[in-house]
Amino acid sequence: MTTDYVLSDATRAKFKKISTASIATALYKRGLRNQFIQGVVPVAPKRETMVGQAFTLRYIVAREDRNPITVFRNPDHKQRVAIETCPAGHVLVMDARKDTRAATAGSILITRLALRGAAGVVSDGGFRDAEGIGALDMPAYYAKPSAPTNLTLHEAIDINVPISCGDVAVFPGDVLVGDGDGVMVIPAHLAEEIAEECTGMESYEDFVLEQVKAGAGIIGLYPGTKDEYQEMYKAWREKNGR
Repeated sequence: MTTDYVLSDATRAKFKKISTASIATALYKRGLRNQFIQGVVPVAPKRETMVGQAFTLRYIVAREDRNPITVFRNPDHKQRVAIETCPAGHVLVMDARKDTRAATAGSILITRLALRGAAGVVSDGGFRDAEGIGALDMPAYYAKPSAPTNLTLHEAIDINVPISCGDVAVFPGDVLVGDGDGVMVIPAHLAEEIAEECTGMESYEDFVLEQVKAGAGIIGLYPGTKDEYQEMYKAWREKNGR
């Protein structure tokens, strides 16, 4: 299952300035409560927010007779093919069934993914050579470090199909946004309106934080239910070009 939606440069730029917290609130307003990938963290902090459409890889439990070390000689091995076919600007999302006992990839494969122009990588399993992955400019998210090869526990079985990652349904083409808190999954058909709404939310929250730091109380300010704060916010936007 894929989508015809194509993330534009303008919408990508908007998401680069939006927090996962704001996205979570906007999706909650639409009845979507479970879009934050559970149990994954940045391999290393990055200055820039990860934004890209999902390109997926699904693992199943490895069976010993199917996954000897020699399978890596197969040019059609799904893990390798996923690395070589993930489109530039997309995020490779891996379903490892939240099993961190073996790695879903290592620094060589993820470096290749980064050099091919991927926007990021997310796995609800482990990565080996995590230090090397963390040194890349490309954002990467995982559950934790894991040294054993994927073959000991995982078999890469499907590419670009609907998956579960950290208890969230991820469909090819969904938009992923990752910051220091973690990763949100935005259904493709909602991406444009979420980007637009959250841009306004981020602006208001910057205003609120400025007021709080100046000593203002929260009631009537956050959420903005008092007219006086709405007038102050309007003036603040005009002054700051927001």
